[in-house]
Amino acid sequence: MAVRKLKPVTPGQRHKVIGAFDTVTASTPEKSLLKPMRKTGGRNSQGRMTMRYIGGGHKKRYRAIDFKREKDGIPARVESIQYDPNRTARIALLVYADGEKRYILAPNGLQVGQTVLSGSGVAPEVGNSVPLKEVPLGTIVHNIELQPGQGGVMVRSAGTYAQLTSREGKYAIVKLPSGESRMVLVTCRATIGTVGNTEHLLERSGKAGRSRWLGRRPRVRGVVMNPVDHPMGGGEGRQSGGHPRSRNGLLAKGYKTRAKKKASNKYIVEKRKK
Repeated sequence: MAVRKLKPVTPGQRHKVIGAFDTVTASTPEKSLLKPMRKTGGRNSQGRMTMRYIGGGHKKRYRAIDFKREKDGIPARVESIQYDPNRTARIALLVYADGEKRYILAPNGLQVGQTVLSGSGVAPEVGNSVPLKEVPLGTIVHNIELQPGQGGVMVRSAGTYAQLTSREGKYAIVKLPSGESRMVLVTCRATIGTVGNTEHLLERSGKAGRSRWLGRRPRVRGVVMNPVDHPMGGGEGRQSGGHPRSRNGLLAKGYKTRAKKKASNKYIVEKRKK
């Protein structure tokens, strides 16, 4: 996986850095795994704007991803690596021995024609989904469950990975990309390897229009608003706006917003990096 820097023949291409599609092997998605996606424009069921700076963008269809990987013991062949407009990672189309097709997140090193498995007693190789109790210590994993059978909810973004550091009784301790170490039940599953498209963080849109294609409208700073619109708005001339805070008055830049009595606090062994 690499990135492409374009020749500056137009102002929009001068700073543009986009991902290369050298690992993508198919240009059309699997029809049976597509679902419609309706746009909201940031409005709720009453038509009121509840999320700002959302609207427009290219029409997309959702690719149903198999985060659970519950087809145990049935080998699946990787038919193609595809682009997914709904996520930063690439996706892999699997064809199981019984003929069923499913999408999974494509980890680094997964090749077309390779066979992957899931379940107990499976070798901890790239692309295989294994319970944490059978994963060797120090192994790099992604798509981690928090409850058995729930499906992977953590470490799914492009280039991310977690590391299994130790096991204590019925819990495994996993170091997450944020630097946080957390206890996860050993019966929960994780997929071996790093999520692909690792160079995604190097991409730069190059122009405002590319953000509009993605459905992102211009973001307005609170300092330039009026006092009725934002706590940092108003003032004569260019005022700094006082202490940085959100639109509803919550302090930003350093103020901890996590609930002190949150139920999952007891599972955190080491807090994330400051």
